[in-house]
Amino acid sequence: MFTRVSVEVPSLTLLRLVEQLQRRGGTQDLSQGVSQAIEWWLDEQNKLPPGASPDGRRGYQWKCLFLPEGTELRSWSYGEHNYAKVIGDQIIHQGRSVSPNQFARAFARTNRNAWEDLSVRLPGEKTFKQAGILRKEARQEDELRKRTRLEASQTTSVIALSVPAPAPVPDPERCIGSFGNAALSPPPASQPRDPTPGEGWTLPERRKYRFRLEDVAFD
Repeated sequence: MFTRVSVEVPSLTLLRLVEQLQRRGGTQDLSQGVSQAIEWWLDEQNKLPPGASPDGRRGYQWKCLFLPEGTELRSWSYGEHNYAKVIGDQIIHQGRSVSPNQFARAFARTNRNAWEDLSVRLPGEKTFKQAGILRKEARQEDELRKRTRLEASQTTSVIALSVPAPAPVPDPERCIGSFGNAALSPPPASQPRDPTPGEGWTLPERRKYRFRLEDVAFD
């Protein structure tokens, strides 16, 4: 028998998991989805060599653009191309670590805009692409992720609000009468009074009851 424990998960992470389960379809349980995600992560960690970074991704963070290890950078100066490469967490050019701006100005006599001057080829890609275009795409992807998370959060809130509220539980002190546990029943409706005078009575009827005790005694 397996022991189960509870762990805290950020709400946004949980919403992303729910979104993925909805895309896949089926009747997969949320707890099964969490367990499967953890198993996949553990399998990926076992594939990494000893001493690798915990997330398995090393590279250079250039503002909002991440350049994974193995990325090539290219600049154009005086009729020839110059190359640099991301090794580990650094951009290496001619054996030394440089920033994108330093690499762009390495063979130029004037200041350069690295976003416009440099071309980038990510690992697995066949062609170079301007760094500014990659930055624009990265921003668009980030905005799409934020919008997707917001829509998922709003959908979850609407679903929660649409669930009918449970019926109110009656208060025992108000339902239990003074004669045991029987619930108090509403008082019976009063019957209309019969104004017809009784036998031997000639005056107008104004009393609640038809006869008084003294009327019977002195009849």
